[in-house]
Amino acid sequence: MTTPQPSIPELAEPGALLQSEASKALTQQIRVNDPYGTLRNWGDELLIKPFLVTREKKRSISIEGPVESATRGRIQAFFRSLAHRIESRTGLMTQMVLDINEEGFGWALVFAGHLVLVNRTLRDAHRFGFLNLVELVAESDKLTEQAVALAERYPEVGNP
Repeated sequence: MTTPQPSIPELAEPGALLQSEASKALTQQIRVNDPYGTLRNWGDELLIKPFLVTREKKRSISIEGPVESATRGRIQAFFRSLAHRIESRTGLMTQMVLDINEEGFGWALVFAGHLVLVNRTLRDAHRFGFLNLVELVAESDKLTEQAVALAERYPEVGNP
């Protein structure tokens, strides 16, 4: 009887994932949007920790009332990190737009010129987060790769 081989995410150590392009872009966006420098001395692991939400924690977060400003900030930081990664890989000037209503429904867009590169519908934005760092990096990589492929397919639309 052979033991099953672990998948790539299982082999990845948290330290290696913190050095990934996705993690670096996310921590960079968090630091860039820290106007008073309060997070200057925080490590990358501590900056990413609020993005990691267990199932139990998600269940305990109320969806009543408006989405907290800290949660909105995390959503913005995640999609801004995608915009940064896409821009650095394609050379297109990217922008990010976030619209969330009081009930936690909305969308996030990353676009370049007239080309929408990422279009994500958000539900239960109150509970935004990822189960672990592997999931966060995988989602960021997946969205970035799809957006870069789209930008390469329609360069004339992304750079009017």
